[in-house]
Amino acid sequence: MRGFALAVLAALLAIGGADHAAAQQAPAPASPVTTLPDITALPDTNVIGSTPLLGSDVERDKVPDETQVLDSHDLSFDGTPNLLGSLSQQAQGVSIGSESGNTFAPNIFYHGFQASPIAGNSQDIAVYVNGVRFNQPFGDVVNWDLLPSVAIDRVEFQGTNPVFGLNALGGAMAVEMKNGFTFQGMDATVLGGSYDRLQGYGEYGAQFGNTAVYAAVDGLYSGGWRQDESSHLNKLYADFGWRGAAAELHINVTAADNELNEPATVPVQELDADRSAVFTAPNFLGNKYAQISANGSYQVSDTTSVQTVAYFQNFLQSVVNGNVPDATPCGNFLCTGPGQFLTTTGFVPIPNYLNGGPYSQLNVQDTNTNGYGLSIQATNTGTLFGHANHFTAGASYDGSQNTFTGNTLLGGLNPNDQMSFVGPGVTIDQADQSIMPVRLNDMTNYYGLYFIDMFDITPALTLTVAGRFNYAQTDLVGVDPNNGSLSGNHDYAHFNPQIGLTYKINPHVTSYADFAESNRAPTPEELSCSDPASPCTLSNFFAGDPNLKQVIAHTLEAGLRGQFTPYGNAKFDWNLSAYRTDTMNDIQFIYSPVQGSAYYQNIGDTRRQGVDLGGTLTQGKFEFFANASYINATYQNGLTISSPNNPGADANGNIHIRPGDTLPGIPNWIAKIGFSYNITDAWQVGADGTYQSGQYLFGDEANLLPTTGAYFVTNLNTSYQLTKHIKLFAMLDNAFNADYYTYGTLSPTNLVPIPSAPGASNPRALAPANPIEAYGGITVSF
Repeated sequence: MRGFALAVLAALLAIGGADHAAAQQAPAPASPVTTLPDITALPDTNVIGSTPLLGSDVERDKVPDETQVLDSHDLSFDGTPNLLGSLSQQAQGVSIGSESGNTFAPNIFYHGFQASPIAGNSQDIAVYVNGVRFNQPFGDVVNWDLLPSVAIDRVEFQGTNPVFGLNALGGAMAVEMKNGFTFQGMDATVLGGSYDRLQGYGEYGAQFGNTAVYAAVDGLYSGGWRQDESSHLNKLYADFGWRGAAAELHINVTAADNELNEPATVPVQELDADRSAVFTAPNFLGNKYAQISANGSYQVSDTTSVQTVAYFQNFLQSVVNGNVPDATPCGNFLCTGPGQFLTTTGFVPIPNYLNGGPYSQLNVQDTNTNGYGLSIQATNTGTLFGHANHFTAGASYDGSQNTFTGNTLLGGLNPNDQMSFVGPGVTIDQADQSIMPVRLNDMTNYYGLYFIDMFDITPALTLTVAGRFNYAQTDLVGVDPNNGSLSGNHDYAHFNPQIGLTYKINPHVTSYADFAESNRAPTPEELSCSDPASPCTLSNFFAGDPNLKQVIAHTLEAGLRGQFTPYGNAKFDWNLSAYRTDTMNDIQFIYSPVQGSAYYQNIGDTRRQGVDLGGTLTQGKFEFFANASYINATYQNGLTISSPNNPGADANGNIHIRPGDTLPGIPNWIAKIGFSYNITDAWQVGADGTYQSGQYLFGDEANLLPTTGAYFVTNLNTSYQLTKHIKLFAMLDNAFNADYYTYGTLSPTNLVPIPSAPGASNPRALAPANPIEAYGGITVSF
């Protein structure tokens, strides 16, 4: 990667030198005015996607729920394309937590629901890329590191809409990639800066009559500011398109080969001694991804069209996770409890071969997923009873075959090397199946039938009626004869309706309200780890599959949005929305009394409700945005769960959740503000700031301990158009070096020796956010 980036840099400098010499003979041309994103309102002529498939767009003001849009320019607000940064800094109701401790693998929360790359988290947002379901089928996780941000054309957030299928409890996110019809030209960028970060990316697009091509590559190395946090990312996206008088076809290829080290959370007393420390190691995530997809449309008549998507993908994931063992010396052997020996292959007791330790545990897992699917829909925009009408109906199928293998090793602990595992290790295999080698095959089949109709009762009043029938089938097969309890067949079916109204009060203000229902089926991962008697390790080993209930959500939403001219040529876009989502049979990863293990369980009802308020002001060279969100996410019934590391737990290690207790990981308040100003035609400056209130720790669902604490972080950016083809840019993230945390949990501090904090007893463990960072780069365009 470093060689690739340096080669790109040398080429850019050579081109830049020639271009700069030419520029000495003529004034630098004016650059376009840099504008901030309009993510809260769109002009009336703009459209948004009404369904998961491309090619079925509707006027935004007719959609009866909150919508947000970021285009490719918005995603480059700070000088470089950055999907995750843009969501964190600009999008309403969105917060980011870094459970992994790695910038490129965050948890994204929207209205208190999340889409995360971390297995074990509830996945409640449906994500689509070019109409293809992006939630990985084994655990519905969303691996943000797989997408090259430079290739993204636009991102849409929608409130709960049943046509997006499974996982859309809190809403849906649709990502549309670039193609050669929408982007022509070539540019290349090299940037570098803090913590040995070096990145090179570029894109090329061209149209040749009825055909077009587009390709983007992105390579990155970052050493990370914390110990054991380096990342290598290599991503590719390509599109081959054809367009005729009545039809259009695109073939897409996406590939990634990424390696992420994830330092995760650290006990607070260790952080006080060394903010960059790691609690246990190693923690490694490797993702290899390849997908080919095709999407096409055909205009049958002036009012009727057909859209379709087909895809095949392969996803290989490797996880290596150092952990605390549930083992103590008992004479010449190791035990998990009185008279309960820790055993290896053949259930042979493991001797106390380190004479008391310290010992550590290494969890190693691999997941191999083949996913495939097909969707087809028809859209009609003809009138109905003399009124404007937009009707879409479709069917979808998403299938997968997954193979999971997992193994747990017992080894030594090196306290002088980030409390890391020392091998080669002894395989742990317990007769009660609490810890054992696992090999699991599973197959999923998800079917969907959906429709949405938007009927203009009057030119100002639109009625939306939608519905989707989801059928999910999961078949599990434990390959190892000793793991027969893993086998099982599970079927889930549910119909989700939606009804909503939009009313254009006047040319500048639109109101809306709707009710929608959505569901998600338990994943193969959850079904394989739902037995409290046989919990799985935190790295997702499986030991049994009692049935779980599917999760059902009911959402009520209402709001206003509009646009007006406060003075001169200024334009002000604004929105106000309120929502309440009641979720039944929610699923949560519950800690087990067995240290380092947990299981999935239906926990009853939860509620997320809140308000979003935002606005964007645009006038010439100046733009400004501000938004604020209030989120109240609570349990709706009493519940007793295990949390053995919680100081407030009872004598059995349990905590008692009361109705109204706040869900962990979700801040009550989020506020964002930013501006952009062109000092000259060539020189632009900008800044943004994000405020977030504290959140309760995972493991403290009963709200017995302090939150992570509120914070405000500021980012600065600038760019200078040196010549027509060369732009220089720089960013200063966390400009005032705020000391804050984005995620918290509880750790067994007393079980691991911490040389930098001897005798540490506080189990609060936090994920520290990045300190001040500076980056700069050069973009050459042709």
